[in-house]
Amino acid sequence: MGIRSWLEQAGRTLKLSQKPDRDEVWLSIKITVLGMGAVGLIGFVIKLIATAIPGAAA
Repeated sequence: MGIRSWLEQAGRTLKLSQKPDRDEVWLSIKITVLGMGAVGLIGFVIKLIATAIPGAAA
């Protein structure tokens, strides 16, 4: 794939793309925050379990 064909494909992609509206952005933010919270909660539970088991915590 040459530089010229890559630039043509990139140009086509930019012509098709559009800026997300307010609702789409808000939905993405909510999903991201919920995902981060879920990962944090899972890590916290694992840490609690690890500290509850004697000799397992470093």
